Amino acid sequence: MLAIGCHNKPKTKLLKDTDVLHENVDRLTQVIIYDAFSPPVASRIYGYTTLAAYEAMRFQNPGYNSIANQLKGFKPMPLPQKGQNYNYTLAATKAFFTVAHKVTFSIDTLKKYEDKVFAMYKDNLDEATYTRSMAFGDTIGKAILSRAKFDNYAKTRGKPRFLGSHDNGKWRPTAPDYLDGVEFCWGTMETFVVKSSSDFPLPPPAPYSEDKNSTYFKQNVEVYEQSKKNTPEQIEIAKFWDDNPFVIQHNGHMMFVNKKITPGGHWIGITAIACKKAKADAVKTAQAYAMTAIALYDAFICGWQVKYVTEYIRPITVINEKIDPKWQPMLQTPPFPEYPSGHSDISAASAVVLTHLFGDNFDFQDTSDLRYIGMQRHFKSFLQASDETSISRFYGGIHYRVSVDAAAKQGREIGEYIWNNLKLEN
Repeated sequence: MLAIGCHNKPKTKLLKDTDVLHENVDRLTQVIIYDAFSPPVASRIYGYTTLAAYEAMRFQNPGYNSIANQLKGFKPMPLPQKGQNYNYTLAATKAFFTVAHKVTFSIDTLKKYEDKVFAMYKDNLDEATYTRSMAFGDTIGKAILSRAKFDNYAKTRGKPRFLGSHDNGKWRPTAPDYLDGVEFCWGTMETFVVKSSSDFPLPPPAPYSEDKNSTYFKQNVEVYEQSKKNTPEQIEIAKFWDDNPFVIQHNGHMMFVNKKITPGGHWIGITAIACKKAKADAVKTAQAYAMTAIALYDAFICGWQVKYVTEYIRPITVINEKIDPKWQPMLQTPPFPEYPSGHSDISAASAVVLTHLFGDNFDFQDTSDLRYIGMQRHFKSFLQASDETSISRFYGGIHYRVSVDAAAKQGREIGEYIWNNLKLEN
């Protein structure tokens, strides 16, 4: 007599909560790169997705407050049912991708990954907990998206092209591709924490002048001369912090797009590094991503508001016309006005928030860009990293020194304002 036995299929190994959260964000970064979102738009994507993940994840530790309930334009966030079991990492993942599907293009790429994650949880949880967690995450994601519908993003789509001006001192498209001005209405976007995009005013940049003794002319000479005396380390610094998703390489009649992380993506990568080094738990990790993304988003809006009010000309335009027609900056000039430096702005804001979260003098090895450009650098603190980010734009020949300094100051003020106006824990 034959005995036929049934063999249970071995369960998929359940990954650590923090590993899932980090991988979710990393997969999103890959899609942002592939879809070639501009830096401001990328900050919006990070903002809503990471906030959704945190709002679901926070219930794993009752000591953490809702962040969305303290932000502008959000309705009260949904709550889990009392007395019911949830897997909050699964809920956070569902919330994250519910939002990601609506704010990115390459949904199929995300879905292939997330389906594997959901299958892992389904294999390890009882059906009721799995279904309940998925439903809760979906509800959180939709609540976050309800605010995204009214942040002015839709109104900024389909606007006329911004081609700049040939007035003296005003921005115009730059070599090699002479692209239109990117996201010229971004300063009208609805911020998360900052009351108005104009709440952090900057002094006006130097007025146009052809007088060689004027501040205006001298700042162009300063950029020109710096480009000739950059040290090997200064060249490395400029290239390390380039983070320009608009770079196009030309080879004869062929053009090749270099895929790179955005400036915001770089700081999201630094956030991941900090969380791992600090051994942050899942809730702290989700919180760190959300807070960094909020700082990025608000700082981009404030900086872009000034950019398109001043419409300030780029160094390459002035230097080619008034100093050296053959001069080229080390870095390719991104397609938007010069003042202030957006990278300096968002880096300073992010560094302030990360310093509050993980402490000053938090040394780390920045490997965020390693897989893209094969470079890494070491920093003794987040603020040191943001200071280096700022000066890198001057070394690269794409910003004036006064612009990076002003932007860094604005970014620090924005970061402090965000931190001081949010209560993260009970």
